[in-house]
Amino acid sequence: MKVYNTLTKAKEEFKSIEPGKVRMYVCGPTVYNLIHIGNARPMIVFDTVRRYMEYKGYEVNFVSNFTDIDDKIIKKAIEEGVEASEISERYIAECKKDMEAMNVRPATKHPLATEEISDMLEMIQTLIEKGYAYAVEDGTVYFRTKKFAEYGKLSHKNLEDLQAGHREIKVTGNEKEDALDFVLWKPKKDGEPYWDSPWCKGRPGWHIECSVMSKKYLGDEIDIHAGGEDLVFPHHENEIAQSEAANGKEFAKYWLHNAFLNIDNRKMSKSSGNFFTVRDISEKYDLQVLRFFMLSAHYRSPLNFSEELMEASKNGLERILTAVENLKHLISVTKAEELSEKERNQLEESKGFVQKFEASMEDDFNTADAVSAVFELVKYANTTASAESSKKYLEELRSTIHILCDILGIMVEKEEEILDTEIEKLIEERQNARKEKNFGRADEIRDTLLEKGIILEDTREGVKWKRA
Repeated sequence: MKVYNTLTKAKEEFKSIEPGKVRMYVCGPTVYNLIHIGNARPMIVFDTVRRYMEYKGYEVNFVSNFTDIDDKIIKKAIEEGVEASEISERYIAECKKDMEAMNVRPATKHPLATEEISDMLEMIQTLIEKGYAYAVEDGTVYFRTKKFAEYGKLSHKNLEDLQAGHREIKVTGNEKEDALDFVLWKPKKDGEPYWDSPWCKGRPGWHIECSVMSKKYLGDEIDIHAGGEDLVFPHHENEIAQSEAANGKEFAKYWLHNAFLNIDNRKMSKSSGNFFTVRDISEKYDLQVLRFFMLSAHYRSPLNFSEELMEASKNGLERILTAVENLKHLISVTKAEELSEKERNQLEESKGFVQKFEASMEDDFNTADAVSAVFELVKYANTTASAESSKKYLEELRSTIHILCDILGIMVEKEEEILDTEIEKLIEERQNARKEKNFGRADEIRDTLLEKGIILEDTREGVKWKRA
C-alpha cells in the first residue's frame, strides 16, 4: 500500500509502527456552528481510509478531536448570553448527527480539548524545562521556534523566508523573543472561560491541544496524522515542533492532507453567498449522495461542488442501488440453487473488479478509480444476472458489491420508504408535543422525519411536508 506523505512530498510504502495496528489522528472541527461541506471532506475521506485499513486486517485506533474552546466559540456564547460550554455541547451533538447521516463512523475516541487541560499544562512545563518554551510578564507562554532545528520540514518553508515575512511587534509585558514564536498558553480576557496554571489564569493555544490529545490516546509516535491542507502550516507544523521537542521522538510517520473544496469554481465563503452547511445539503439530497460525490475525486485533488455534479453523483449512486435491488429481487424468485460451471467462471472473472478496486485504494486511496471499479462490477452484474441464475451466483455478486461499497461507506440497500399515513401521524404527534411545550419531543420527531428524507415547513396554514 502506497500513501503520499506531505512530509517527504512522495508516495511511500505504508508500514505501521506496530505490525497489524494503525494509530491515526485526524484534526476535527471547531464546534461553534453547524459543520459546512468543507468540514465534511476530511471526515468522509479519512473515514474511508480507516475503513480500507480495517478491510486489510489492521486494527485501527482512530482519534479525532473536537476543539471546544476557541475565540469563535466564546464570541458566539457572548452573542447568545450563554456559557461557552453550552455552545460547544450543542454543536458537537449536531456535528455527530451530520456525521451519522454521512455514514462517518464514530472515532475510537473523540477527545475534547477542555477535558485535557492538565496534560496540556504538563507538556508546556516539559517544554519550558527543556528550553523550548518561555513565559513572559503577562503569563503568556511561547514556543521557541528557532530552537527546533527542523521547523518548516512539513510545510517545506524556509525559516529565513518566514522570518522576513513577519514584522516583529513588541508590546510591554508581552515580549516575544522572536516573531515566529507561537503561543502555548495565553491569559484570559474578561468574561472568558479560564483555567489555573503556573503562569496565569488562562487557556491553551490551539496547536498544543492536538499534540496532547494525540499523545494521550495514541502515544508519542503515531502512524498517520491527517487533516485538510489548510492545516499544514502553521497548525501541523507547530504540532510537530511541540511534540518532537517534548517527547524526543518522531511524531508521525505519514502526513495525509486533503485538498480544498470549491463551490462553482470559487472558494466557499459567507460573503460570496456560496456557503453551505451539511444540513443545507441534506434538505435537497440524501447525504449518501454527498459522500459519493466526495469520493468521486482523489482526496489530494481540488474538488468543485456544483448542482450538476451533485445530480451526476445522485444518478451514479442510483445505478448501484438499482443493481443491488435487482439482485435482491432475482434472489427471491430464482429456482436454481447451486452454481453452474459457467457461473463459476463468471465469478472468477468478477474477481478482476475487486482486484482493480483494491489496486486503486492501494495507490494512495484513489477512490475515484475505486468507484469506477464498482461501476464495472455493477455493469457486469446487470449483464450476467437473470431469473435463470442460481441463488448462489446472485448472492455472491450482491455480497461483493456490498463489501466494496461498505469500504467506501456507501449503504447500498434502500431503506423502506415511510408511508404518507405514518408521516401525517408523526406530524400530529409533533403538533401535540408543541402545544404541551414538549419542544424536545417535537424536535426529535422533526429530526426523525428529516433522516427519512421528509422536510417539514411550518406555515400559517399549518405544517406542510415534502420528500427530499
